[in-house]
Amino acid sequence: MPRGKRGGRVSALEGGGEEEAPPAAAAVPRALWVSPQPPEAAAEQVLLRGIFEIGRNSCDVVLSERALRWRPIQPERPAGDSKCDLLCKEDVIELKDVFSVKLKRRYFAKQQRNGTLLGITLFICLKKEQNKLKDSTLDLINLSEDHCDTWFREFKKILAGFSDRPKSLKVLLNPQSHRKEATRVYYEKVEPLFKIAGIKTDVTITEYEGHALSLLKECQLQGFDGVVCVGGDGSASEVAHALLLRAQRNAGMKTDSTLTPVRAQLPLGVIPAGSTNVLAHSVHGIPHVITATLHIIMGHLQPVDVCTFSTAGKLLRFGFSAMFGFGGRTLALAEKHRWMSPNQRRDFAVIKTLAQLKPEDCEISFLPFNCSQDLQQNNCSLPLPLDCNDQWQMIQGQFLNVSIMAIPCLCSVAPRGLAPNTRLNNGSMALIIARNTSRPEFIKHLKRYASIKNQFNFPFVETYTVEEVKVYPRNKTSRHNPEEVAQLHETASEKSFPWNVDGDLMEVASEVHVKLHPRLINLYGGSMEEMSDSQVTCNCL
Repeated sequence: MPRGKRGGRVSALEGGGEEEAPPAAAAVPRALWVSPQPPEAAAEQVLLRGIFEIGRNSCDVVLSERALRWRPIQPERPAGDSKCDLLCKEDVIELKDVFSVKLKRRYFAKQQRNGTLLGITLFICLKKEQNKLKDSTLDLINLSEDHCDTWFREFKKILAGFSDRPKSLKVLLNPQSHRKEATRVYYEKVEPLFKIAGIKTDVTITEYEGHALSLLKECQLQGFDGVVCVGGDGSASEVAHALLLRAQRNAGMKTDSTLTPVRAQLPLGVIPAGSTNVLAHSVHGIPHVITATLHIIMGHLQPVDVCTFSTAGKLLRFGFSAMFGFGGRTLALAEKHRWMSPNQRRDFAVIKTLAQLKPEDCEISFLPFNCSQDLQQNNCSLPLPLDCNDQWQMIQGQFLNVSIMAIPCLCSVAPRGLAPNTRLNNGSMALIIARNTSRPEFIKHLKRYASIKNQFNFPFVETYTVEEVKVYPRNKTSRHNPEEVAQLHETASEKSFPWNVDGDLMEVASEVHVKLHPRLINLYGGSMEEMSDSQVTCNCL
């Protein structure tokens, strides 16, 4: 194997390019390869076979349509030698886990091109524990230009066959997210991997709240395979809302009234760079930048349910989750103290809202989840909820908090999720109601979210699986007076109730109608494993 010389550098570049490849990927440990040979392996067509140096061993390498296999070449030994059998064990990597291939060259000081060929580098996506993905490399060392060129072209041909992987992305970056770290996160961790994968990007740095919304209404997206948001929950929700509004406009639908929406035309990738990252955590099972980036590169798509929020027959926005009462008032208070750091602002708002805890006098109507029909259509294997019904139901009273969630809403202070029984695309929402109770009891309920105990096991907490919800505050106007409802809607800034919709403040003066729309948008992400029940200490109570 060629050894490095003083003053030289090694680069894995396609065709011997002029710049050094980013050192983003680490070499793959042998223990991570899939060694057992599947029964169908023998039937696979062999495309190429040759000798490469892998690690410190000369190996017999076989490339088939689905996998790359290699076995160390050993001198002849007596039959039945157990040490020989162990050393000659075959290693395998599936080609669906490879996201790029480069020619590996050594460049000496001040040398820009025509470096010395060392072999081929494969860039691989590895699955780790707890839903985490990791990028890694495998070097196939061979000094023959012709030999490496033949293999390199075959690898490129195979990778080109993965047509669902994005080739061009529109990136929206919120530089204000979580201590202004989003810019560093993107350019240090995300962009290098996009470059290795050969993905073209067009980056726009948003300058104000609502910038992404206005931009996506007008910009041309025909040449892009997807949109990526680098930021927190507010930024991700704004981009998702904008993509869905754009889809309705392109379909010729009016967006100023209640509608049956069409699906978003482009998938959305969310790079977690905020303070909570609920959406990214729920989609990937972990708020991990590299995991989110690799899901985008590999083209893993996950259809996700979305809600419409409307009032007085007018569409307010699209979203994934909402809280009314304690959750809305906490966010409204936090927004008035933007000069604080995110964690300080959140903790201050939670403590002060608890100190001034008061219930909302509401009437809540909901349509229970028609599980028998929807589960049959989606072939869902989830257990049937107990409240399957197709008739509207109504409850009223004093409520401390009302949560409506179409996704599990995983986050650091709720590792099992704010709605742990909800899935990303099971066609239902979780309606969680906390009736009026004492402050100590309500605090116990909040603390339960951070533990493995059932946070709903309180006499004042009710949960329902629903398709639609209407929340009407009864201490403002008469429900059956449309003129008064419309008038209050116009003066919402003076007489409104705060809602927390995906971390964004929404103020509405009258009834809010929340309706679920199954699989309305595709997000880049894989299917989650069941999260392990690990106890986490809440840092805000």
